[in-house]
Amino acid sequence: MIDLSQYLPILIFLGIALGLSTAFVFLPMLVARLTGSHQPSADKLSEYECGFPAFEDPRSQFDVRFYLVAILFIIFDLEAAFLFPWAVSLRETGWAGWTTMMVFLAELIIGYAYAWKKGALDWE
Repeated sequence: MIDLSQYLPILIFLGIALGLSTAFVFLPMLVARLTGSHQPSADKLSEYECGFPAFEDPRSQFDVRFYLVAILFIIFDLEAAFLFPWAVSLRETGWAGWTTMMVFLAELIIGYAYAWKKGALDWE
């Protein structure tokens, strides 16, 4: 027979996490309804964008360049996040760690050159 008592702390943790997340979502809505601050009006339900009505339909197609810039930012941000621990532990990792990081940086440079050549970094 399997001893499931080892899983009890995990289940307690999941129960507490579920309870707290539910409280953080629904408790403010309940307090707003009970205190009377939930009074929707036409002004509160209207679209609001920088102090004036939206120029076009909010369901219109979004320019893909915003996503490309975001993806490139995440890639190079992760590069910086990998470089610091690598630099700190270079003495322990030795030549294998150095070679691995150079391969990683070469892949990133190739990706950067490809994005540059395709015009992903150009803004019209």
